[in-house]
Parts: sequence; structure tokens; C-alpha cells
Amino acid sequence: MRRQENHSKPDLEKPEGKRSPRAQNYMKYSGMAFQMGGIILFGVWVGKKLDAHFSTSTPWFTVVMALFSVFAALYIVLKDFLKNPS
Repeated sequence: MRRQENHSKPDLEKPEGKRSPRAQNYMKYSGMAFQMGGIILFGVWVGKKLDAHFSTSTPWFTVVMALFSVFAALYIVLKDFLKNPS
């Protein structure tokens, strides 16, 4: 005689839409990394456009905007991280 298996395990299943804390942290921090990358890339792009517009021989606008965008990205991400540490 075959034993019937119960494939549904209600005590082990998570409610729909709920994720483990590990998955939530992974998504949160990977999102922060993409946000930082986007801010930095945007700052470098703006610096390159300014260098091209003003026809500078040395890419000063690119350097300044890259540094500014790195600090801006760190500020935004750290502000978000300190507001919602988990």
C-alpha cells in the first residue's frame, strides 16, 4: 500500500509576499549599489558634457563632477542606511 504524502507544509511556508530577512538585506544593499553607480555615472556624464561645451584641454569638470558625485552618492546612501538600519 502506498503512503500518501502531504505536499503542503503550512508551518514551513512563508506567507505570500514575505521574504526572508537575508533576501531583504540582499535586495536593499544591491539597490544601494545600483543607486550609487547611477549617481556617479550621471556626475561623470555631466562633467564630460561640460568639458565638451567649454572645450577645456584638461578634463577639470569631469574630475570635479566625479568627485562631487561620489560624495553625493555616499551621503545619500549613508543617510538612507542610518535612517533604516536592519
